[in-house]
Amino acid sequence: MPEAQGPLGKAEHVAIIMDGNGRWAKARAKPRLYGHQAGAKRVREIVEACPQLGVRYLTVFAFSTENWRRTQTEVAGLMKLFKKYILSEAKKLVEAGVCVRFIGDRLRLEPRLVQLMDELEEMTSENSLVNLTIAINYGGRDEVARASRRMAKDVARGTLNPDSVNEQTLARYLDTYVLPDPDLVIRTSGEARISNFLLWQSAYSEYEFVKTLWPDFTVTDFEEIIATFGARERRFGGLLAS
Repeated sequence: MPEAQGPLGKAEHVAIIMDGNGRWAKARAKPRLYGHQAGAKRVREIVEACPQLGVRYLTVFAFSTENWRRTQTEVAGLMKLFKKYILSEAKKLVEAGVCVRFIGDRLRLEPRLVQLMDELEEMTSENSLVNLTIAINYGGRDEVARASRRMAKDVARGTLNPDSVNEQTLARYLDTYVLPDPDLVIRTSGEARISNFLLWQSAYSEYEFVKTLWPDFTVTDFEEIIATFGARERRFGGLLAS
């Protein structure tokens, strides 16, 4: 566990639960997909703002393992939107120095979407200005279960000693194994729950719950949250030195 810290300064890794697209659309008498389209545009603006704010890693929650329960029309529309986003943004992301990764279980996703995800990861793999991680068909409990299965298989093969397993061992099997834990998790739309997002990784993250619906969440809002984060203190279960 990290040692207790005083004021934090800049947040290196920010994770966002992008909530409120549907309500934003409903307030405008539009279909829910209209809100998701507006939300996708907002992601671009937030990504572009990261370098000047000192944010090296940005992780966004795009589609959860529970979102399959939504109507078939909405789910199909979201999958189409994901493909459209990748096709339209790929070149811009490469030019902007953004490295893109996807986390989540890809087995349930349609092959064409998985192909585009793989291609975008490859295209941007050499970039490092901003590390954008997009969670699609992702759930924190599902991630830990999948990691545990992979770890159990290695134990069965004899390549992993079960007596040596600790927190660091399990972390190496998670989708986010190449990422630092998030310093700050933001949830928009006024809901104050974490919705199965980065459960393991956010054990000691700072949280910010804001009332703004995601399509209305501006770069200025983002800047203000990052600024106030710098005044927080992180104890990690310990005490600050007097």
